[in-house]
Amino acid sequence: MITEEYLYAIALRECSLIGDINFQKLIKSFGSAEEAWKKAKKDYSKTDGLGRKTVAEIGNKDYLEFAEKEIQFCEKNNIRIKLRHLKELSSLLNECDDAPAILYQKGNFDDSLQKLSIVGTRNMTSYGKQFIEDFFEASQSSKYISVSGLALGVDREVHEQSLHYKVPTIAVLAHGFHTLYPSKNKKLSERILQEGGSLITEFNSSRKPDRENFIQRNRIIAGISPSTIVVETGFGGGSISTATFANDYNREIFALPGKITDPNSQGCNQLIFQNKATAISTIKDLMDSLGFNLSKEKTGELFPYSETEVQLTEIQGTVYQTIKAHPQVSLDDLAEKISVPSYKILPTILELELLGKVKSFSGRQFVAI
Repeated sequence: MITEEYLYAIALRECSLIGDINFQKLIKSFGSAEEAWKKAKKDYSKTDGLGRKTVAEIGNKDYLEFAEKEIQFCEKNNIRIKLRHLKELSSLLNECDDAPAILYQKGNFDDSLQKLSIVGTRNMTSYGKQFIEDFFEASQSSKYISVSGLALGVDREVHEQSLHYKVPTIAVLAHGFHTLYPSKNKKLSERILQEGGSLITEFNSSRKPDRENFIQRNRIIAGISPSTIVVETGFGGGSISTATFANDYNREIFALPGKITDPNSQGCNQLIFQNKATAISTIKDLMDSLGFNLSKEKTGELFPYSETEVQLTEIQGTVYQTIKAHPQVSLDDLAEKISVPSYKILPTILELELLGKVKSFSGRQFVAI
């Protein structure tokens, strides 16, 4: 039921200097959006960190009129309005300090199911596509919800494979429900709803798919799930921001490594190199890390194991044998043991990670596999 609290929440959030964090501060001080709307402009000193300028627009009748129209739009289009301070957001998302104060949702999903965010470039290659297909085929017996951003490329493939294997999927939009961007995915969005999935956005119906919205949208993709997989991305790609948010929220990040000469893999390789993501070596290892139950038929490896021993270069062999002899050795200690500067060792360690010979841990510690 849409009560007056929703009306005042929308009006309050429409004020230009009341973002999600300031919104929560006001709720903490005044107890509700309605009370904040009625009292904050006069009693702003009651809230730490808020000045007269911040609350200047509170009480503007135009915003209340906008909120009334927004509620009418939502009721007409079967859109649910969810308020964070009423604990209506997904449980993990609600834990994030900068979680959206308001979320608009079409469709439903079972919040008790594990969620898995999968993101990547719009310029997906056959390598990325094959990984997504293999992953969904392997995980079809697991109970989880996929999450992505309904963009072209990797996002679209994630939603398509979810539908194919009957995995519920959530699409997080970077605009209001008055439109669908990109328009090529309109039919896909309709299928997501028809087959038990959901579309969610923090943006009201007046918000267009402006460029800055996409980065803001990515924090929801990262925050709603305990784990995020980055399939393919270049340096500075949008998926890097999703991984950054996930790191900030202390969530797991997995990245699909690729050739260092492939622009679509350079972002993933960088995440792995900087210890911001775990390298995906096999589908089986990934599934184990996610806690998914695997049947014996679904343990195929992304990079099939070969009985042929990998021939290491001299420096690779030295680094590998030293790590093997000293499990969880730190980078500095490793550099001292082999008398090679740490900056020269790091590229070799990344190569060994990609070969499946070494695994890195937080604090730049390494073990041989």
